[in-house]
Amino acid sequence: MEIDLADLGFWRRPLKERHEAFARLRDLDKPVFFEEKRVPLLRSGKGFYALVRHTDVVEASRNAKVFSSEPGVTSPEPPGWVKHVFGESMVNMDDPRHARLRRIVSRAFSPKMLGNLQGDIDAACARIVDDVTASGPGDFVGQVAAKLPIHVICDMMGVPDDVRARVHQHVDVSTAYSGVRPSLAHTVRMAAQNTLALLALQRLVIDLGKERARTPRNDLVSALVTANVDGERLTDRELGSFFTLLLVAGNETARNTMAHGIKLLTDNPEQRRLLAGDFDAHIGGAIEEMVRYVSPIMQFRRTVTEDYDLRGLRLKAGDKVVLFYGSANRDETVFPDADRFDITRDTKPHVGFGGPGPHFCLGANLARQEIKAMFRELFTRLPEIRSVGEPELLVSNFDNSVRSQAFAF
Repeated sequence: MEIDLADLGFWRRPLKERHEAFARLRDLDKPVFFEEKRVPLLRSGKGFYALVRHTDVVEASRNAKVFSSEPGVTSPEPPGWVKHVFGESMVNMDDPRHARLRRIVSRAFSPKMLGNLQGDIDAACARIVDDVTASGPGDFVGQVAAKLPIHVICDMMGVPDDVRARVHQHVDVSTAYSGVRPSLAHTVRMAAQNTLALLALQRLVIDLGKERARTPRNDLVSALVTANVDGERLTDRELGSFFTLLLVAGNETARNTMAHGIKLLTDNPEQRRLLAGDFDAHIGGAIEEMVRYVSPIMQFRRTVTEDYDLRGLRLKAGDKVVLFYGSANRDETVFPDADRFDITRDTKPHVGFGGPGPHFCLGANLARQEIKAMFRELFTRLPEIRSVGEPELLVSNFDNSVRSQAFAF
């Protein structure tokens, strides 16, 4: 089987074939270089080395000085005009700029803040399951997995109820753009839709921020636009970039894990029985194993800042590498029998929330909290809930997203 991770056609292949391809790449002595095609105005085409082993992904993640997140972490790398339109996202920055922004927004994810959210998360889960029992089963993504994360994020930020449907619609448009497109015309059309959706989300929260700066409330937007004890706050543009990052990254991780998770628990009835038999004892391990097995975000890119030796490969300053989290999470040297779903597995080294280092997912504990609360509500009130048939997956080289999953109970 020919392997070309830069060819969007590779990402249309069946999941089993892709896992086999990554296993072959992990067996090689050195990371492989893949050429990229250039699409004018839309993306650059320098090419990259694929980091597919767990040890390589961890090494690059820890060494942010050499493996830089600037100018961009998505693959293909976005063109330069993107940051001038949307501002710079925190994930595309290195220290000290990254450290400053992370320090400001980390107040949203403190243990105290997450503890205060628990009641709202539980209530949201109860309402979602109320709606499911009233309407009957259909699509698990639309009825369950996609609802909770955006609801929680909007609650945190203080987004008014009357605009939340628009937020949900804009997020769906922006995440659909990460999928594989069949033609240049389709790519250009989706790029335009994506741009308008992200701009609309930024304008919404910037307007909200100006209102909260005048009349603060007990919400995250108010906290981010008013100075803390050190005089630090987010500018309008920084607030807009953070909101879109939170909606896309924060939504997709929890949503994808829940959507894949119901399928995994259905296909592995012995693991489901184990979880149902003692939910509190096993849900923590189950969530980590779901994240490892699924790898909701499949890859991030880094730019090499200085000459560096990596496993016998001499990288040069300016070279690009791509960290394939999904491959690292199937590395048999770290996870024996890696293709087996096992909620009792020791998953502490998994990189499903990113590798260790300054860019480890800030919202990992919030995602865990949401997934735990939702599965507790589902298993308590709908103990026979199960997936039906195969999921419809987004064809993407970045986002391991489930577009729809039929279910029953």
